[in-house]
Amino acid sequence: MLTIVQNDPEVPLGSYADYLAELAVPYRTVQPSRGEMLPEAEGVAAAIILGGAMGVHDTDRHPFLHEVKHFIAEMVDGEVPLLGICLGGQLLADVLGATVTYNSPHREKGTLPVILTEKGESDPLFAGVSREFVSFQWHNDSFLVPEGGVLLASSPTCPGQAFRYGPVAYGTQFHPEVNRRIIADWSGRTPERMVRTRHYQEEFDLRLREYDAASRRILLNFLNIARLVESHPA
Repeated sequence: MLTIVQNDPEVPLGSYADYLAELAVPYRTVQPSRGEMLPEAEGVAAAIILGGAMGVHDTDRHPFLHEVKHFIAEMVDGEVPLLGICLGGQLLADVLGATVTYNSPHREKGTLPVILTEKGESDPLFAGVSREFVSFQWHNDSFLVPEGGVLLASSPTCPGQAFRYGPVAYGTQFHPEVNRRIIADWSGRTPERMVRTRHYQEEFDLRLREYDAASRRILLNFLNIARLVESHPA
């Protein structure tokens, strides 16, 4: 079964929950921050590791991150398909020995362009996705691509937007899973951000069709890689 690791109660599966329901793909959500036990990797068909407000180095305040990192390492070792989103991608990079920078100069917020590299254009995760597409960004930290990894996407502000390690482990900096409700929640957490809530939502609405098309395609491609759905043409 597909396993969803939700690191932060305020960072849910979002629109990906709707897409999985449409595709009739069963999944189990585990919240290790609430004491829920992660499964053994050999019993997992594929995993999506979601984001969170914490950073990869915040293990003193969030000790459950040790368990998530161990789970990710087992998934990589067993070549089980894995998609790490934002914090999930940073955790994957950290497990693989790459640098993850706190309060990086590459921070981004909003609905912004992502550009595939040449290798990204030919990678199965991005089959059928335009070379330049839009996704939602909400990160202060950023990762470097691990040694032996393949850079798949960049943006004008953040050079590391997506990478693959081995045959089936993927990390993204962007969020392909958000919806309007999540954006309102995240942008309303502080008075400084609240003044820009309307801007973030209008920007998202303006490019929603383009955003949805890329997001759906990325999820479907990942499920194809994991053999959890029948192969769909790009």
